[in-house]
Amino acid sequence: MNTMKKKVVLAYSGGLDTSVILKWLINKGYQVICYVADVGQDDNFKEVEAKALSLGAHKVFVEDLKHELVVDYIFPALRGNALYEGRYLLGTAIARPLIAKRQVEIAKKEGCTYLAHGATGKGNDQVRFEFAYYALFPEAKIIAPWKDPEWLSEFKGRTDMIRYAELYNIPIKQTVAKSYSEDENLLHISHEAGILENPSERCPEHVYSKTLSPMMAQDKETLVEIEFQNGTPVRIKNLDDGIEKTDALEIFNYANHIAGVNGIGRIDLVENRFIGIKSRGIYETPGGFLLWAAHRDLEGVAMDKEVMHLRDMLIPKFSELIYNGLWFSPEMDFLMAAFNKSQEQITGTVTVALYKGNAMPVYRESPVSLYDQDLSSMDIEGGFDATDSRGFININAIRLKAHYLVMRKKQPYQWRPGILK
Repeated sequence: MNTMKKKVVLAYSGGLDTSVILKWLINKGYQVICYVADVGQDDNFKEVEAKALSLGAHKVFVEDLKHELVVDYIFPALRGNALYEGRYLLGTAIARPLIAKRQVEIAKKEGCTYLAHGATGKGNDQVRFEFAYYALFPEAKIIAPWKDPEWLSEFKGRTDMIRYAELYNIPIKQTVAKSYSEDENLLHISHEAGILENPSERCPEHVYSKTLSPMMAQDKETLVEIEFQNGTPVRIKNLDDGIEKTDALEIFNYANHIAGVNGIGRIDLVENRFIGIKSRGIYETPGGFLLWAAHRDLEGVAMDKEVMHLRDMLIPKFSELIYNGLWFSPEMDFLMAAFNKSQEQITGTVTVALYKGNAMPVYRESPVSLYDQDLSSMDIEGGFDATDSRGFININAIRLKAHYLVMRKKQPYQWRPGILK
């Protein structure tokens, strides 16, 4: 008789949910390999590893993915100015494809086709993980307990999981649990659910952890210079104290620090999840807000008008693909190629003034600047013949005149509310 257990790689955090899932899978006869991704969250990874082994995990992989997260995921999103629904910098969504990719790599290395995660059936992470699994490992068999009828019959919520943890001696924190959930990585920390579910109530100040309250930030501005090459940050320098960073991870860590102490990067919004449910989220993205502001500002002097306007039409779709977990997709490959092309001349430096929650670009320089001060000046003619504007306006007004004449024939008295009869 074949007594070999099926192996499964579980995306493990060490929290209540994934610890219960770990023991539940073991009790169902699986050999569980735990995989812990370090993407910048404030965890004690030695304790997480020890806990998984004590609960019966066959192996534990703890992977430091921070540098890869910055270079291969955050910076590409920055080059495309990713902003979901015009506000959200996609902190959670950015990390998921990287986490899933490494999980797949471990599964292949271990000769395993089963992949498990602890994402719920109402949220976005389930699709982010599973789309990535299927895109990179089509043969994968996915175990998603929060969509499993057997699991759902046993666990109605947190109380049932705590009871299960007590039954199987699973260590859980003895402190009073926060009445909201959090997800943290280098790009951001999110806070949602629990006391934050009512969008008509203000988020309490104690919830915030990556950013100082703007009201408590210092009462003077900090000037920070950020240098880009082809749309990618390559240097950040504090012009007040001379601190300078050039390594990608160090650049992002310092951007997080200097923006955070100046109260920059908070956002409170109601967003539309992929599955159609609206949710209220509190996000802190200090370094992201700073770098996005500087990058967009540099494009103002270094990017062609028509390229910019065409690129801007693609940003909502690009952001939606990231949000919906389609990082590894043919349409994403297409958009990445277009964005990378658009960034070939986005080189230069931007100086940003940080002050009480604001990141304000104040001057910028680029060796490939398209800005001509003489041409733009209201005081200098600069080779521009103002009389040419008469013909330019006349030509562009032809369609407006034609439209008016047609509509006047159709409705002689008033053809649109607010238009003179």
